[in-house]
Amino acid sequence: MLKKNQIFRGTGERLDGQMNGITHADGITVFVPGLLPGETADIRIVKAEKRYAFGRIEALLTESPERRTPPCPCYAKCGGCAGMHMSYEETLRAKQQAVRDVLRRIGGIEAEVPLPLGMEDPYHYRNKTAMPVALVDGKPRAGYYRPRSHDLTPVDSCLLAMPPADEIVKTVLDWMNEYRIPAYDESDKTGLIRHIITRTNRNGQSMVTLAASESSIPHQDELCSRLMTVPGVVSVCLTVNARGDNVILGDSYTVLAGAPRLEDTLCGLSYQLSPLSFFQVNPVQTELLYQTAIRFAALKPTDRVADVYCGAGTISLLAAQQAGHVTGIEIVPQAIVDAKENACCNGIANADFLCGAAEQVLPALVKDGLRPDVILLDPPRKGADPAVLTAIAEAAPDRIVYVSCDPATLARDLKQLTASGYLLNAVQPVDMFCWTGHVETVCLLYHQKKDFIFVPYEPKDAEYLKK
Repeated sequence: MLKKNQIFRGTGERLDGQMNGITHADGITVFVPGLLPGETADIRIVKAEKRYAFGRIEALLTESPERRTPPCPCYAKCGGCAGMHMSYEETLRAKQQAVRDVLRRIGGIEAEVPLPLGMEDPYHYRNKTAMPVALVDGKPRAGYYRPRSHDLTPVDSCLLAMPPADEIVKTVLDWMNEYRIPAYDESDKTGLIRHIITRTNRNGQSMVTLAASESSIPHQDELCSRLMTVPGVVSVCLTVNARGDNVILGDSYTVLAGAPRLEDTLCGLSYQLSPLSFFQVNPVQTELLYQTAIRFAALKPTDRVADVYCGAGTISLLAAQQAGHVTGIEIVPQAIVDAKENACCNGIANADFLCGAAEQVLPALVKDGLRPDVILLDPPRKGADPAVLTAIAEAAPDRIVYVSCDPATLARDLKQLTASGYLLNAVQPVDMFCWTGHVETVCLLYHQKKDFIFVPYEPKDAEYLKK
């Protein structure tokens, strides 16, 4: 068995789903951050378990041609990115392999997995950031947590955030310093400002939200006055989380200055966003993701669609433009309010939205006779509830389009769906979170017993989405 601080010489074999290098020593799998396939290094064991271990590069002996100098000074200290030490193309190949591996290992599925649809410029794509605030060297600082910890790494400029975020965060920190506004301390649950949240739309307008432990903000007028002079800022809001947990947003929000909502567009539709609204953080790649999902759905004007875990209705409203009727299901009340308002402001009348847990609402609808032609499934990271998958099998739609943010839970759910009579027809990853280990994946399944003529999807067809 490997021991802590043992040093061995290893060669990178491949990358795991979090961009860690994988090698072996004494028959044990060793995960090594920063090690690329083909590279040889002297590696120190930092943690050893019975079946696996974690290592650290002590000396890099050979370098991969895919290795790059990380452009971010906070790289490896901040837990936000995992792949900036390699070429962007190599990150796409790693994600492709990660999806292929989990489909095989967890789902028992052999599938053709194309490269993820990537970005021409994979920087400054995030329209939303949520930076925790903490006292560092006697001053309030904002940034991101170190990997696998809640130790703050101060970040003055983030290469993934849309540009207004940096100036907004600096403005808030300057205000905190001048008026001695205390940063929240997780250890003793004291202090006031927990997170600085920015959201920027495609027109360059920004909404700023402070997450605080109390509703009373000293020198609030001074803060709002400063923020509203930052170019593009149109709204300042406050949300309160006094529970002491790690959840960023509270259950409600207050408008301190400016507009109560921020308008943004996606795939030609308009959306009114509150601080509590869910909206994908990468608008360019979100359009690719949703266009792929709608393409997979192959909707007809007579189709009845159920959008399970519909959020604020983004995919629902796109589907409603081609289908006969769409029913969205979502457990978050504010998201349902947003979905209904978004349907109204876009003049879409053939979509309705139901608030409740999908594992309760969908089985009840199916029991009452709902038989959709298409089910759109976009669950949270934990995947779909088994009761949802059982209800889908009972409803027996012609086709299922599954949009996933976690390949492992996707593979688990596909295993249940394929055991219920569905065939996996197509897989298309999308690089929504560039330079990180995360990947979105769209899958198409169709019922093998249905009288439905379907033209098989070829991965190269997705090339039109890049144009």
